[in-house]
Amino acid sequence: MSDSIVVAPILIPLLTAIAGSLGWGRARFQCTIGVAGALALLVAAVALFVRVHDTGVLAIQVGNWPAPYGITLVADLLSALMLVVTAVVGLAVAAYATTEIDDRSLAAGFFPFFHVLLLGVCGAFLTGDLFNLYVWFEVMLLASFVLLASGGGRRALTSSVTYVTLNLLASVFFLTAVGVLYGEVGSLNLADLAGKLRTPGALEASRPVAMLLLVAFGIKAGLFPVFFWLPASYPTAGFAVSALFAGLLTKVGVYALIRVFTLLFPLSETGLAPLFLAVAAATMASGVLAAASQGHVRRILSFHIVSQIGYMMMGLALATPLALASAIFYVLHHIVTKTNLFLVSGLIERAGGGEELARLGGFGARRAGLAVLFAIPALSLAGMPPLSGFFAKLFLIRAALDVEAFVSVAVALGVGLLTLFSMTKIWNQAFWKPAPEAHGAQPRSLRGAAVGASAALAVVTVALGLGAEALWSVSQSAAQQLLDPSDYLRTVLESRP
Repeated sequence: MSDSIVVAPILIPLLTAIAGSLGWGRARFQCTIGVAGALALLVAAVALFVRVHDTGVLAIQVGNWPAPYGITLVADLLSALMLVVTAVVGLAVAAYATTEIDDRSLAAGFFPFFHVLLLGVCGAFLTGDLFNLYVWFEVMLLASFVLLASGGGRRALTSSVTYVTLNLLASVFFLTAVGVLYGEVGSLNLADLAGKLRTPGALEASRPVAMLLLVAFGIKAGLFPVFFWLPASYPTAGFAVSALFAGLLTKVGVYALIRVFTLLFPLSETGLAPLFLAVAAATMASGVLAAASQGHVRRILSFHIVSQIGYMMMGLALATPLALASAIFYVLHHIVTKTNLFLVSGLIERAGGGEELARLGGFGARRAGLAVLFAIPALSLAGMPPLSGFFAKLFLIRAALDVEAFVSVAVALGVGLLTLFSMTKIWNQAFWKPAPEAHGAQPRSLRGAAVGASAALAVVTVALGLGAEALWSVSQSAAQQLLDPSDYLRTVLESRP
């Protein structure tokens, strides 16, 4: 099999977006193309993962220019894992959207922009240089702005402006860092940079660049104290859109942090680990405390995105093989779990006529299936065994105990308890208490495709828990590739068109 398989996860959403645009105004046609493209992406991502797992890092030089002069696409275990989980949630959200998105929005191009967003995400995971990582971030920003604003209404437009403004600020920091780094080192290829930054004094001189990248990626990941755009914008979008955003967009920021601060600016060499640990703890605590005070389903879930990002940062900050593998495992678990919780929030809204907890109730008796669909990702998010969230937290806390990071352990355990409290709060209000008196919005019937998409992700969550040993083994291998990037560097720099 040719190494050109690396290009497939980029070509498929690009061609799907183009094909969908040819059917502008035809909702059913776009649904068919959109779901088929998502399925094709899943097949390609799995094939790429199998190839990388069996043979090692793959790289391709686009345009027949050898590294570090041309456009490099690289797939290692981390990027291949991220592509697979992206394709899984992409297919689930695409199926959900066929019934949740109205025909007018479908005909106006929902699925082409949906696949442009997937294009940006896949490109970010595969790119081998910093400038093209910036380009893929901008592709994501363009598509996400359109999808967010398409929710309709003044509130959606206002939140989309806030979202774009903060992300453009992140882009300014990112582009500034790219320019300064190129001026200092003369390269933006990640593999080439990794070598040049190991020369005497280079890391110390480039520390301001590392801080700029931390701010840029921190905004995109939703780290403390620049996370406020996230809970302000996600609850205003359509449920399919907010589910896709919740699962993927912040994790691209986390991926960029992991990639840059292991390959270019290792925390053990830059002395930034204490700062990362402090930011991680503040992110965990601020997110979960804000979530506990909310009374709106998606606002609770949005603040929990922030708190869970803190766990991933904690794994990166500890910078040990066990901690980094824990962070990777946590990212994969969280993408599936959080996407599903947002999908389930759409089912709750249809079944109850709203998202305010005070106006919900009685689902436990009337909607037993919906109760199960909520309970599985909610308990996984809270870290209850035998679901994937339990193992993600267990591995991370064990890694922290190994290096005697007791403050981080205490924060992580406390945040876990408050996460369980927040999930119990939704359960008590929406499922346990009696149904309230009728209010303005009327319940609607649940659609089969939407329920099926949520159920499929619930099955994946259970499978990740029951098969945690296999996923943990792959996560450890991915962490080892990050900590010892010799295979990555050799593959990129020795590859030829």
